[in-house]
Amino acid sequence: MDSLLAYTPLLDPINAHRFWWLLLVPLAILISVVYKALRLPSLRRYPLGVAIMTAQVLGGMFLLGAGAYLFVVHLAPIVLPVRP
Repeated sequence: MDSLLAYTPLLDPINAHRFWWLLLVPLAILISVVYKALRLPSLRRYPLGVAIMTAQVLGGMFLLGAGAYLFVVHLAPIVLPVRP
């Protein structure tokens, strides 16, 4: 019980090094929920707007990650060859 009371989230973050990328899904959902709640004039189409924006954010992150991977692994060695 004492160790639970001494938990400091900014100094001792959770150990999520193996699955940090899974935390992007709730992050995208929460950002979409807040953004759409503030920007939509009517909440009638709110769930659809949140779902579409969440898919767009996750798709964009996936494409940026794939592009960075392709650049670092395939294009950078061609453009900047390593000399021994």
